[in-house]
Amino acid sequence: MSFSAELRRAADELWRAQLEHPLVRAIGAGTVSPQRFARWVRQDYVFLVCYCRALALAAARAPDLATLRGFADLLAATAGREMDLHRSFAAEFGISPAELEAEEPAQVTRAYTDFLLRVAALGDGAELHAALLPCMWGFAEIGRRLAEQGRPADPRCARWIDAYADPDFQALAGWSRELVDRAAEGTGPAGRERMREAFLTSSRYELAFWDA
Repeated sequence: MSFSAELRRAADELWRAQLEHPLVRAIGAGTVSPQRFARWVRQDYVFLVCYCRALALAAARAPDLATLRGFADLLAATAGREMDLHRSFAAEFGISPAELEAEEPAQVTRAYTDFLLRVAALGDGAELHAALLPCMWGFAEIGRRLAEQGRPADPRCARWIDAYADPDFQALAGWSRELVDRAAEGTGPAGRERMREAFLTSSRYELAFWDA
């Protein structure tokens, strides 16, 4: 079993709770209320700004050019396609670009981003890779699972699912898993334990974000 698979198994209860979360199910069914969807868009946009900063720090600390390029691709996809999706949703909800940029982080959003940036600044590279993984991998899994159920009639929910089930997004999530597996091979038991704790902490925040 790969190290990323071990991490996924250790966090299985948290991940199953995400997959079964009422908001995730509502997106899959196309029944999520505009108010809840708009709230998610606002807060996830704030989160993604800080996630991009953590990705940039990961690229700067990359041990080789191939890893740097991987993080650069991930950063470009997040700051470009993913945040463009959020901006398009915001426009449909009547949220201006200025309002979106001025959104204040909720408590869980601030706690999650503070954790990621702290690991990016003070943790080692392997720990950072593990901390970043639940976001990419989790949304890839949610997108794939919802896509397998069929596209809902609601066009916003269908676009949301298509974005995270997209093969390019799935490939970036796969690269992120492979990166964690390679990092685990290059570190000892103490390093792998730090990676495990970082992965579990981010997984807890992912679930708390859905709850919020």
